[in-house]
Amino acid sequence: MKRFYKEALPIALDGGFGIALDAKPIKTPLKAPLVVPTSALAGAIAEEWAAQGDYIAREAMRLTRLACTALDRAIAQRDVLLDELANYAQTDLLCYRADQPARLAERQEAAWDPLLAWAADTYGATLTVTKGVRPVEQPREAVARLRAAAGAHDAFHLTALHLATGASGSLVVALAMIAGRLDAEAALQASQIDEAFQIEQWGDDPVLEARRALLRADLEAASLAVRLLGA
Repeated sequence: MKRFYKEALPIALDGGFGIALDAKPIKTPLKAPLVVPTSALAGAIAEEWAAQGDYIAREAMRLTRLACTALDRAIAQRDVLLDELANYAQTDLLCYRADQPARLAERQEAAWDPLLAWAADTYGATLTVTKGVRPVEQPREAVARLRAAAGAHDAFHLTALHLATGASGSLVVALAMIAGRLDAEAALQASQIDEAFQIEQWGDDPVLEARRALLRADLEAASLAVRLLGA
């Protein structure tokens, strides 16, 4: 889409803060007013719009997309998002370990065991660990408690959590990041152990590196959104 505005600025609106393009408040794809809880988040979203060139690259406007998803989906379809997160808990990346080589298995254990222990201590959710890719059935109580932990968040934090979970493949990693235990880079490293090991063994892989860049951007956007929501 060609850029159709000159100026993008944060503005105060009823219920929070919005973004105006040439003094006209923008709306979500479902035509709801784009209203966010903090001036810091509104300012960052306005910066995304202001940074666009002659053509608008919507796929690069991650905070805008996160806010729109929170307003259009996380409120009306909250249970759907929570069910999706519970499904990630059923197959959480941290629970599937390599048999061989030993160095990879050791790296997984060193990075993932403390996160699973944190989830058990924090939420009372003890997940089952297995070796290989054969599905393992997780305890219902553990999955329910992780779903409840996700459900304790408001629509904007829940959307950030959902984005981080999809990028990391792990609800536990995402919860740890939203809680401040991990930053975005640490979350990426924890979720990319297998891929990093593969690159070490076989050299650079442009496909893996491109995917890694996209995942890093999503995790950074989710982490940044949480910081801006607390500002």
